[in-house]
Amino acid sequence: MRMSTFYMVATPIGNLEDITYRAVQTLKSVDVIACEDTRHTQQLLTHYEISKRLIACHAHNEINSAKGIVELLASGLDVAFVSDAGTPGISDPGARVVTAVRQAGFTIVPIPGASAVAALVSVAGFVGKSFTFEGFLSPRKGRRTKRLQQLLEREEAFILYESPFRIVKTLQEIATLDATRSVVAGREMTKKFEEFLQGTAAQIAATLTGRDAIKGEFAVLVAPKQSGDADDNDSEA
Repeated sequence: MRMSTFYMVATPIGNLEDITYRAVQTLKSVDVIACEDTRHTQQLLTHYEISKRLIACHAHNEINSAKGIVELLASGLDVAFVSDAGTPGISDPGARVVTAVRQAGFTIVPIPGASAVAALVSVAGFVGKSFTFEGFLSPRKGRRTKRLQQLLEREEAFILYESPFRIVKTLQEIATLDATRSVVAGREMTKKFEEFLQGTAAQIAATLTGRDAIKGEFAVLVAPKQSGDADDNDSEA
């Protein structure tokens, strides 16, 4: 008897053309697609002429949805999981579902593709050997400031996600904590009005403050503490 398969499928972060052939074929072949927002995912499926049963699996129902997905797999159905944008499980629901599916003994197959983190790192130019992906910071000022302090004390780059409503405040906080650190902020990545802003946090905050409106989600990469250092030479004399 064939074992059902669970697929974690990366979807576009903006431009609908940024999806792999394999992802499209996978979405066409499975029996059910679990997604954060059925209306949002339906737009992608309509674009690629895919008609499938959709079930909602988001941050507020992930535990219960995981049980339902395991039951679907147990009944012999193949299931794909997609987030609203990018790779599931990276600052999006998915991790709990993967854990439940693995514990139930089903095969899990990643279908790689678009990721806002990878896209930003690829154009930054100063990441270094490693970086920390933080995702969205706490909306509470005290917790947010404390976490920023911790991240800035490390000798590696870090990446944040931020909304257009809090981006200026976050940049201003970074500037207060470390006025010299280089920053790259990506806005509306892969979309029509894609934009990358580079400078200090204060400079980028000033640029955004001068606009009539700030639109689109942001990914922010803050340079390592010792960004000007050359790579370590690990060879022995």
